[in-house]
Amino acid sequence: MFLDYLALGITLMGLTLVFYTFIYIHDIPYQIAKKRNHPQTEAIHLACWLSLFTLHAMWPIVFVWAMMKPKPIAVSLGMDDERDQALRSEIAALRTELAEVKAHLDAQQPATAP
Repeated sequence: MFLDYLALGITLMGLTLVFYTFIYIHDIPYQIAKKRNHPQTEAIHLACWLSLFTLHAMWPIVFVWAMMKPKPIAVSLGMDDERDQALRSEIAALRTELAEVKAHLDAQQPATAP
């Protein structure tokens, strides 16, 4: 009788150990992402839990995702020197025209005497 309970206890402890080991292994990508300050840490954590329900098909992808750190995207306006120079000259012409309009409006306003 004692051996039956001992076997049951060992079986339950073994199953519990397997369950917690299983959860720990699936949480490894999240721990890596958190340690490396990955910008998508929470998404990786969610993907780790989802991989439990997809029979581990996603786990290798999530692991690679956690190991990669996205590089910032360089944004360029793509303007060449000729176009840039044309825009600068147009801005200068508009500023000159604006100054002329201001001078014309100032000349038309009657001087108010106190």
